[in-house]
Amino acid sequence: MFLPAHLAFFVLLFGSAASYASNNCESIRTQIDAKVRAAGVADFALSVVEASARVSGKVVGTCDLGTKKIVYSPLSVSVPPRPKGSPAQEPILTECKDGSVTVGGDCKK
Repeated sequence: MFLPAHLAFFVLLFGSAASYASNNCESIRTQIDAKVRAAGVADFALSVVEASARVSGKVVGTCDLGTKKIVYSPLSVSVPPRPKGSPAQEPILTECKDGSVTVGGDCKK
């Protein structure tokens, strides 16, 4: 079957766009991963989800022409050492509106 030149162009264009979109998300996720690790963070996860999905982490990027978002989630929370002489208490973990988790209930604005 022979395709007219303009139709063949569109087939190649849309086929390339679909391939680019799937590679685009992984490429952007990899770049964000490198930047977070360069900032000294080791325990985290980056997930690619649909743009309409509700997430508990922080949205740090978008991809696939805005149809997906990249979400950062910490895997562990470090607890600061207790000062000498202070009573033993369980630390208060607070999830802030921006999705970050803090110790002691202090969400920075």
